Amino acid sequence: MPAIALLGAQWGDEGKGKATDLLGGRVDYVVRYQGGNNAGHTVVIGDRSYALHLLPSGILSPGVIPVIGNGVVVDPQVLLDEMAGLTERGIDCSRLLISANAHLITSYHVTLDKVSERFLGKAKIGTTGRGIGPSYADKVGRLGIRVQDLFDPSILRQKVEGALEGKNQILVKVFNRRAIDVDEITEELLGYADVLRPYVVDTALVLNRALDQGKTVLLEGGQGTLLDVDHGTYPFVTSSNPTAGGACTGSGIGPTRLTRVIGILKAYTTRVGSGPFPTELFDDDGERLQRVGGEVGVTTGRSRRCGWFDAPIARYAARVNGLTDIFLTKLDVLSGFEQIPVCVAYAVEGERVPEIPMSQTDFHHAKPVYEYLPGWSEDISQAKSLTELPTAAREYVEFLQEVSGAPISAIGVGPDRDATIVIRDLA
Repeated sequence: MPAIALLGAQWGDEGKGKATDLLGGRVDYVVRYQGGNNAGHTVVIGDRSYALHLLPSGILSPGVIPVIGNGVVVDPQVLLDEMAGLTERGIDCSRLLISANAHLITSYHVTLDKVSERFLGKAKIGTTGRGIGPSYADKVGRLGIRVQDLFDPSILRQKVEGALEGKNQILVKVFNRRAIDVDEITEELLGYADVLRPYVVDTALVLNRALDQGKTVLLEGGQGTLLDVDHGTYPFVTSSNPTAGGACTGSGIGPTRLTRVIGILKAYTTRVGSGPFPTELFDDDGERLQRVGGEVGVTTGRSRRCGWFDAPIARYAARVNGLTDIFLTKLDVLSGFEQIPVCVAYAVEGERVPEIPMSQTDFHHAKPVYEYLPGWSEDISQAKSLTELPTAAREYVEFLQEVSGAPISAIGVGPDRDATIVIRDLA
């Protein structure tokens, strides 16, 4: 039975929560497979809005089992606070499963993240300062603390001591900060053991058995393709793999079990933080996209940089993820523009380049080559089919499909849960 990967196909914030929620009622498990509380989803149900930072969006769908996979880095206090907030609003969090192999974000990871970013000055990456990068660095450096370590005080203390040995040298001698006490961190982490224990399982085993039993598993990425540490605009990226390959390593599900890979694309483009952005707007149009689209980060509260749709990025995402479907979001935000530019290629040193340039230098200097499509003025938020869209809106969607390299199977036409045109069923 199907394992479906659903991921961002730009720089994140594309509306994955809405897409996951649309599918949530028809799947059995929703798995967050990478990232930490540096990502966020906003899901609107009726007149209520839910901002999720670490929990899978499936937590909002009764009967669905939400899973935090082994590829996620977990700040235990953030997780518990988020669960408490949802419980107060009547959402059942008791179904949550957490991988024993997921790595923890500790207070020293947060400290190092913040002081390191300040130390970089103008060369800063744009990190959220939540400890995600340092936690992944420890994971790769084999100095990480895993969820399962909470249940063995002796092992936990040994690992904390090993992790802090070098970090305290850096904090004291490079950043002029006080050393962090091993016992203090160990006790802090042990305080989470009993409350997290009921949720911790071998999630890879659970998910593979579920697939064997004919269940449907939805794998939900945080961030987006262009923030992937391998395939994104490095070094202005996250510290994990939001791409489809990361869905497999971050969940323990083999690649042959993926049946569909759905990429989420906004009808325009945004990004948060530093790094290249060829179609970025610095004029009234950019301000309008930001204002009408509500382009403020769910987790960070930072305003998103806004620009026109970038087809080379869409094609790149389709290629590296093997997209089978595109979910196009926020088409309604474009209502009212007389014409809408679409970037179809770049100009690099006077040469037309149809794909993302190979080098970081060329991408930084790339200028968008636009084709201009007619806009529309009608409110499209109540449209339920392509035929109910204005002609210009329909032609815009058709053009984006033509230049993106994968079929558009669903279109978001408003923020509400049901404000979606489904062209081809996603489940």
